[in-house]
Amino acid sequence: MSGVLVTGASRGIGRAVAHAFAARGDRVAVHYGSSAAEAEATLAALPGEGHVLVGGDLSDPAAAKRVADVAEAALGGVDVLVNNAAVATSAANAHPVAEVSYEDWQRIWRQMIDVNLLGAANLSHCVARHLIARGAPGRIVHIGSRGAFRGEPDHPAYGASKAALHAFGQSLAVALAPHGIAVTSVAPGFTATERVADRLTGPSGEVLRGQSPFGRVGTPEEVAAAVVYLASAEATWASGTVLDLNGASHLRL
Repeated sequence: MSGVLVTGASRGIGRAVAHAFAARGDRVAVHYGSSAAEAEATLAALPGEGHVLVGGDLSDPAAAKRVADVAEAALGGVDVLVNNAAVATSAANAHPVAEVSYEDWQRIWRQMIDVNLLGAANLSHCVARHLIARGAPGRIVHIGSRGAFRGEPDHPAYGASKAALHAFGQSLAVALAPHGIAVTSVAPGFTATERVADRLTGPSGEVLRGQSPFGRVGTPEEVAAAVVYLASAEATWASGTVLDLNGASHLRL
């Protein structure tokens, strides 16, 4: 039985990841930024016992440290960290360079980098230091994005933050291997979550499903299954990997 901290677990991929670990008998810390009611619903639906709720704004370095410390104490040790929390793409935060004001450009870039990259980096530091202090092996799994490779013309800050997260994970994999800590990333393509349900209806939905030769988009459960594998002892040798999960909608060398 492991202690697992899943950030951004109030819904979507984070919720599916939390459920997948709990179904294996692990204790899960369900993190949320602002969606407390949804996080409580996630917590209530988890099978098993020993799960906890941990709130905190990961764009604040002090709050990120507090999340790590609270989860460490509540779970009796965080053995697995899943960095899922992110400012996702939406119409409200689109920032194509030819259209957005310089002020909005600055604001959106800062917001996405603070959460998607620096929040994950700070939390990884804190969890890794706890693992090293305990002399325990561990796993860190980053939830990246296909957009890091395919490009995000309307959301360049998002694509850049996820590309940086992948690169950070690979650097961390090398740095932490001597301590028995494996670090990996997954790069999902478009995934059917509550947040983007409206984009799957009508012509836009047909376009999205048509990106994959399977004729559909991914599910949170498929991402969760990959995360659970990468966090397992059997996947130690995959440390440093960035695993594509996009139904062959984008192939890279």
